[in-house]
Parts: sequence; C-alpha cells; structure tokens
Amino acid sequence: MSAEVKSFRDLVAEVQDKGICGKCGGCVAFCSAGEFNALSTSDDGTPVMVDESRCLHCGICYLICPQIKALDQELRQKTGWKAPIGLQRRLVSARAHSSKVRNVATDGGVVTALLAYALKKHLIQAAIVSRRAGPFSREAMVAMNTEDLIEAAGSHFDESQNVRAFGEQYTTFTPSVREVKSLGKRDLHRVALVGTPCQIFTIKKMQLLNVLPADSVVLTIGLFCMENFSFAAKTRRALEKILSVKLGQIRKLNIKDDVIVTTTNGEVIHIPFKVMDEFARPACFACTDFANEYADISCGGIGSPDGYTTVILRTTAGETLYNRAKEDQAIEELAFRNLGQHRVSGTEMMAKIVAATRRKQARAAKRMGVSK
Repeated sequence: MSAEVKSFRDLVAEVQDKGICGKCGGCVAFCSAGEFNALSTSDDGTPVMVDESRCLHCGICYLICPQIKALDQELRQKTGWKAPIGLQRRLVSARAHSSKVRNVATDGGVVTALLAYALKKHLIQAAIVSRRAGPFSREAMVAMNTEDLIEAAGSHFDESQNVRAFGEQYTTFTPSVREVKSLGKRDLHRVALVGTPCQIFTIKKMQLLNVLPADSVVLTIGLFCMENFSFAAKTRRALEKILSVKLGQIRKLNIKDDVIVTTTNGEVIHIPFKVMDEFARPACFACTDFANEYADISCGGIGSPDGYTTVILRTTAGETLYNRAKEDQAIEELAFRNLGQHRVSGTEMMAKIVAATRRKQARAAKRMGVSK
C-alpha cells in the first residue's frame, strides 16, 4: 500500500483531535474495513479503531469524511456545482397538498409529501428519515410506507420521555448515514436519504468512489442547516433559561432566520443563532454548506412564508420526482398574483439563502480557519 494513502489514524489527527468530528458514522458504516469490524463507535457516537489488524488501510474512511477536503474538486466537477450555492434548476415555495401531512410536518411538509409519493409510485423501496424522540433529540428510522413517514414527521414527545442522550451528551443530530449499512441485508436497493449537508456530502463522495452500498441511495433530499445542537446534562438548566421554557414544554423546534421554539401552549419564541452558538455542535462551526449543495433536492423554511417549504431542485432525478408529484397533486406551489410578484419572491428567497450561506462560511473561516 502506498505511503501516500491516509488512514483512520490521519482522520483522528485531522478531525477528531481538532474537535470537529460530526459523528455522522460514514467512516464506520461504509469503509470496507468496517466489514472486518476494524471500526466501531463509542458510546457517544465517536468513531474508534477496535482492531487495527483487520483494517485494510484503503483510505476510504479518510476520503469520505465531510470535514476532509479530499475529492471536493472531483465531486464539484461531477455534479456541475456552481457558485454560490451549488447547481440549481428551479427555486420554488411549495407545500404538501395533504392537510394531514401539513398538520404534522415542519414548514410545508414537502419532504414528507415527496417521499410518500415516491413510495406510492414504487420509485423507492424505503426512505431513511429521522423522527423526534424528544425536544432536543431525533433518531434515525427506515420508513417503508406513508404511515411511517407520517409517524416520523409527527412524532410527539413529553417531559416523561425527556431527551435522548449519547452518554451524558444530548444532541439534535441524527446519525442517519449509519442506517445505509444495513440496506443490502434488508434487500433494499432503491432508497431515499434525508440528511444534513455533511451526511449528503458523505454519501455523494462514497458514490463517487463506487463504494457499496452507497449505490442503493437513489435519491437524496438535503435539509438546509445552519447548525445542530449538543449539550451536556449539567447545562440543561442554562439552556432552559435561554429558551425561557422547560424542555418538556417544547412542542416543535424549527430553524429559519433564527431558532424558533413553539411551546405546548402555542407560544412562539425566536432566539438568535449567536445566543444558541454556545450549544451548537463543534463540527458545525467547520461546515460551510448551508443549502445542502450536493443533494438532488434541497429543502428548508428560510425564504418562504409560514406553512411553505423552500425547495431547490438541483438534479434531473430531483426535478423529475418533483414535477411528477406536482402533476399528481401531491404538492402545490405558492400562488402569485402575477409574474412580477413571482420573480420578486424568487429573488428574495435566493438572497436569504445566499446570505445564510455567507454567514455560515464566515463563521467557519473565523472559528476554524476554513474557507469555501
């Protein structure tokens, strides 16, 4: 093996030791060494080497890490990436046609509606999504039908469930990428994955390298992401003080121009990002991707009115699914009085997305010395 090939040891030195490991699980789930149980995860989700004698020293774990810049140029070239936020075919505000979906989903429910349509039409066999397990906690699940998707979108929690912990650390981040590891064993070969920018980035780099079973992911829906949160049990009271509400009284947590907390009695609280930065995952400060630039479809709330989802269609696969779902009235777009209003809305949406991207890039450059 060439000495130039970097291994898990290099990954530890360049990512974990710097405190920017996102614990996405990609290196464990996909590295060919993982088939030999060389890598595993600790109780808090950190990747660890458990048996170096089984490691193939192939370098895959290093290459696919979203914090490593290797393969960036190759991936940009393959996907046709364009500044400032990646390839764009269309930018729209839309919502699910089904009121049942809209009532339980975040924003306009477009992600749930698209996945439900894809399952109904047998375009995919399953979708890897996340469901709420607590006010500051989510867990991955493989949705096989519309009922599963509704459950994931509408998961509710109360104080008795508390928050889900990894050791003594609570987190809103869902390690969904780890679920891809089991797809082959479950005979699932056409799967959609909903994820954060770091998760989609990992999947796309695996596909660039033709590493199995990443080929089973035929559709990626990326979520806009400024940051996820992580906090120790001992700092819970400090977080509740900032939020001005007990965690058990939180009905929904959403992120647009700021952090939006909706309480069980319907009160809506807006909290600036700079106030919540204390509880942001360190890995998020090294990330420059807000708009999920490599996904087939990117979705979020920023730029759209309440009850609607901002949707960026990026690839042929993404646009085809969206158009079919719209034609079959699974989703509906925001109506405008005239073309001029439509154009103004699109310009304002794009401006907000680019501004959020610039903020995230500037923060990374300041905190971690990372440039786009």
